[in-house]
Amino acid sequence: MATHTQPQPHNTHFIPAQHGFFFPAEWHPHVATWLSWPHTEASWSSERQEKMFPAYIDFIRTISESEQVCINAHNETVIQTAKMRLLMAGVDLSKVTLLPNPTNDSWCRDHGPAFLINPTSKERLIVNWEYNAWGGKYPPYDRDSLIPVEIAHYRKLPYVNPGIIMEGGAVEFNGKGTVLTSRACLLNQNRNSHLTQAQIEQYLCDYYGVQQVLWVEEGIVGDDTDGHIDDTVRFVNEDTVVVATEPNPNDDNYPFLQEIRQELNEMRLVNGKQLNIIELPMPDPVISEGQRLPASYANFYISNGAVIVPTFRCAKDQTAIDILESCFPDRKVVGIDATDIVWGLGTFHCLSQQEPAID
Repeated sequence: MATHTQPQPHNTHFIPAQHGFFFPAEWHPHVATWLSWPHTEASWSSERQEKMFPAYIDFIRTISESEQVCINAHNETVIQTAKMRLLMAGVDLSKVTLLPNPTNDSWCRDHGPAFLINPTSKERLIVNWEYNAWGGKYPPYDRDSLIPVEIAHYRKLPYVNPGIIMEGGAVEFNGKGTVLTSRACLLNQNRNSHLTQAQIEQYLCDYYGVQQVLWVEEGIVGDDTDGHIDDTVRFVNEDTVVVATEPNPNDDNYPFLQEIRQELNEMRLVNGKQLNIIELPMPDPVISEGQRLPASYANFYISNGAVIVPTFRCAKDQTAIDILESCFPDRKVVGIDATDIVWGLGTFHCLSQQEPAID
């Protein structure tokens, strides 16, 4: 990395945005996708974990068809177990890199690194946000909080430490200066209670390289993250979003999603344009042991070659796939049954973090 922009781990005064760094949109070409292999009962009991692995491995296989998959694996035993499962499922191991990075849980979107790029200088860096497992809900999280630095060392990339809590699922980018997020999450007292909304906006602008922060109010029922945006609103190109929609006024999600839809109507992008808004249905409620789970088609993941959509064994699955096919004509849209995965309170976007390439 060029010395004139080289940040040092201890240098809290390096502001990435001031040096041309930004977080690109998810459809920007990837070097790899990062995952953290499930190995504990933190999110799935042993029985549930066995049921979710076929879909999880199908997810890995689909990503690996167009890019490398890098997986944080807790220890050598986990690495060998993962290799065995992948081989038995016919996954090409040359497209998978298993690294001995200890983890507490599997939600790499939130504990993984935020990769920034600078297309002008052809440089990359990692933002090492603080992490507290969604407001301290699921200790321990000490290993997960170290993952960005472990990956920075592995990739030989510099990193910066903003010093505040942030999660990848809480922010959604169009790659052209805009980030979407929710007040329910980022303004929650269990994250950064010492910061005002304006101060959080400044951190987002400084460390993600955006020019504006657009806020919705809430998330969906069953979401233990306090309202991550990746279950409700996603950019599909720089001026178009899909928004989760619930037409049934008796459904618990109805008022929250109606409010989000109205908020989106009033938003304007950096260039003054109004958002193009495409409605994406919510699946039928997914209930487990009396608990409503945060099932949402909006939790899709965009890889180099595919858009991978969680499905939930209901009639709306194909409708959601059809809508997303119209949004991504350059990629195949693949539905994978996430009914057993969502028991862990997240699906494919929550499990993954992209590593962008430099143009």
